[in-house]
Amino acid sequence: MKRRTLLAAAGAAAVVRSVRSTQPAALHRIGMLMPSTAAATGNLVAAFEQGLGEHGYVKGRNVAIDYRYSDDYPERIPELAADLGRAKVDAIVTTTDAVVRAVMQHTARIPIVMVNTSDPVGSGLVKDLAKPGGLVTGLTNLSPEIGRKRVELLKEAVPTLSRLVYLWNPDLAGATQSYRDIEAAVRLLGIRMLAAEVRRAEDIGIAFGSLDDARGTGLIVQAPNPMLYTQRDQITALARARQMPSMFNRHEYVAAGGLMSYGPDVPDMYRRAASYVDAILKGRTPADLPVQQPTKFELSINLGIAKALGLKIPQSIRLRVDRVIE
Repeated sequence: MKRRTLLAAAGAAAVVRSVRSTQPAALHRIGMLMPSTAAATGNLVAAFEQGLGEHGYVKGRNVAIDYRYSDDYPERIPELAADLGRAKVDAIVTTTDAVVRAVMQHTARIPIVMVNTSDPVGSGLVKDLAKPGGLVTGLTNLSPEIGRKRVELLKEAVPTLSRLVYLWNPDLAGATQSYRDIEAAVRLLGIRMLAAEVRRAEDIGIAFGSLDDARGTGLIVQAPNPMLYTQRDQITALARARQMPSMFNRHEYVAAGGLMSYGPDVPDMYRRAASYVDAILKGRTPADLPVQQPTKFELSINLGIAKALGLKIPQSIRLRVDRVIE
């Protein structure tokens, strides 16, 4: 009798285990708010999804991602953020200081994983990089003297450079410090700087059209700036038309027809952002997750553009290049 009872109990336990094993895993909901278009940020979204996969998350099985795109209309950000709040997502992934701040203001008690912000402490997004102390954590592109390095590399590639056009939006968070960094680097190299304010896509053509003579003139753009990133095809095309050597912060500009780029590997930052989401979903609080600074930098060059501009890239730069477009 005892033996039959034990066998029945074991069988019942096996049935319970079988039922549990067939039950679907909990479905987590992640919000992703991009201040750009789906087409312009497809590689970044793909990198984030790759990172989720590395942590065992599969869309539709144990995670759902609610995507929101502003399509380069900043005024849409508050409503998109509030919409994700209403969707009751478990965490929101987003980028740039201004957008992170807007999300903070229009959501309540939802952890935020930031990517590619310029000055999270100075912008008031976190109290400290080591101890964020709130609902925000993630990755910043904050790196000392990176603006100076971009100017120096462009001057090294183009020794005849005598003037530099800087496209920027002074209204963006962190813009003033980035401007000062570029201005100081230009002054040290004896180059004249022309700052052109571009708040809308329409301003880009106006900025290029205001140049009476582009000889000896190079181009550099503000980073990060979602609108300029989205308009990279237009920017690089206008620079080529004016025979202007250009320096950017991301390889995607070079792939679009720019001359050079130097900066953090942003897709890799989005891939790494998935580790923050994983930690939050497992119960960690953003307040205790240190903000990470860039660990991987890339120098890219488009040799086809260099040839079209009549430039002979020095060996000192060729030896340092990470990515080349022929």
